[in-house]
Amino acid sequence: MINADPQELAKFGDLAHRWWDVDSEFKPLHQINPLRLDWIASYCPLAGKTALDVGCGGGILSDSLARRGAQTLGIDLATKALKVAQLHAMEAGTEGVEYREIAVEALALERPASFDVVTCMEMLEHVPDPASVVKACADLVKPGGWVFLSTLNRNLKSFMLAIVGAEYVLKMLPAGTHEYARFLKPAELAQFCRDAGLELQASRGLTFNPLTQRYSLGSDTDVNYLLACRKPV
Repeated sequence: MINADPQELAKFGDLAHRWWDVDSEFKPLHQINPLRLDWIASYCPLAGKTALDVGCGGGILSDSLARRGAQTLGIDLATKALKVAQLHAMEAGTEGVEYREIAVEALALERPASFDVVTCMEMLEHVPDPASVVKACADLVKPGGWVFLSTLNRNLKSFMLAIVGAEYVLKMLPAGTHEYARFLKPAELAQFCRDAGLELQASRGLTFNPLTQRYSLGSDTDVNYLLACRKPV
């Protein structure tokens, strides 16, 4: 069985044509992309590296990784989103990036220990078995390489801000984008990483200020958070 939810794939497929519209439902991804890209590069300078972006969607992060000098592969199971990513790379003239429709678990069997950097951002809360994705990411990264993950914490605050606030009050995201039961506490995700043989190096929180309309990275991991992990040599 493929570790994917058909409803989730259809949801993002229906919005695929809006992926690169910075004022669309994907505006938050465009806003946080520079923050997460700089955070990744602070641990692993990207020039000359090989990078894998798991759950790449329309290619916002994949494109940026390639522009930082990493030979980048973006993978996803949402066919329409991948076509948008490929079209954007062609139109923007982005070099060093390619896209494939393949499950991360299948790629892990095909190309183990092949990448210096593996990213899986804003995806784990959309799959039935996030631990399987983390294990596959660990299998795909080279010894000494980095795995960067991001998702949503599971608590009352995250429910109120990420679902009620973002989807229904501020309407930053379409209603139904997230399912609270699939959110992951940092301790749960950290355990997935340890079980996969990864060593947790750092965590950061991503917060949004509705007054300034700006995102920032800090110590508050109550809602959105990121983990940096390394595979032992």
